[in-house]
Amino acid sequence: MAKINRKFIDKHWLMFVLRGGLATVFGFLALFGGLSSLNYAIAIIVIFLLVMGVIDAVGALYNSMKKHGWINSVIDALIDVAAAIALLFFAQGNFVACTVILAVYTFVSGIIDIFHGFLSTVDPTDRFIRILAGVIGAVMGFVILNAGSFELMTFVRFFGAYLLVVGVSSMVYGVHNRSQNVEDRVARSEARKGVKAGAKKKTAAKNTRRTKKS
Repeated sequence: MAKINRKFIDKHWLMFVLRGGLATVFGFLALFGGLSSLNYAIAIIVIFLLVMGVIDAVGALYNSMKKHGWINSVIDALIDVAAAIALLFFAQGNFVACTVILAVYTFVSGIIDIFHGFLSTVDPTDRFIRILAGVIGAVMGFVILNAGSFELMTFVRFFGAYLLVVGVSSMVYGVHNRSQNVEDRVARSEARKGVKAGAKKKTAAKNTRRTKKS
């Protein structure tokens, strides 16, 4: 079996699966749910952002208690909650403000994913997933911010497509790290068995030499 490097293993795979599942559900709803009312669309997006913020905050709290890396989760939670608060207080009934806030959110989230990809993992598969999702988010945010004008349904579907990208990439990321975690446990179990077998052989050899001497 190939040697597993412990630092390649992300211990927070479940959080990524939860975030991915949530983003996929809301992305599907935005794309195919017929959100024709601006206030209804804002309410759905705010709920999504707040739930994402809660998931990230719980992840950060758990990681801090277990002395794992928690800064990434805190940053993600702050961005989600800040975007939700901005939508609640500045974008009610204002399509332009809603567009700007979500465009900035999408762009900033993409940039942060790119940084996470380069700085937070050394596994090539994990890095590729995070950077790809980040690049797509940054491009979508930039396009929305510079589009000039969007119809409501076009904008909602654009944002829904971004959420689907985030959802699928997060779930793939989480599942991949889960499989790494399982492989890592198997490798460590086999290593422990090898050490025990080696110790038994040494003990048997020592006993054999003592018997011959006596």
